[in-house]
Amino acid sequence: MEILEAMAAGRGVTLVPENAELTTVQAAEVLNVSRPFLIKLLEEGALPHRKVGKHRRVRMEDVMAYREKIDRERESVLDELAREAQRLELGYGRS
Repeated sequence: MEILEAMAAGRGVTLVPENAELTTVQAAEVLNVSRPFLIKLLEEGALPHRKVGKHRRVRMEDVMAYREKIDRERESVLDELAREAQRLELGYGRS
């Protein structure tokens, strides 16, 4: 459904097999982060990778799993903020 919506909106769509290996530039684009930030994630071990010569390669399925994890964490934080705003009556519920 997301693919069809993107295509209908005129956005480009690229299909990549799950077992594909991405360059750091490609992985950063998928995560919508800078390449230096992605390199930091790789060096911290937050995202698995392997070296091919002096170049790093990241599996697409690992990039997507990381993205889903971050999305879940972000949603959890937003839910907590909304609960706290309601508890403090910061514009939710009463007029």
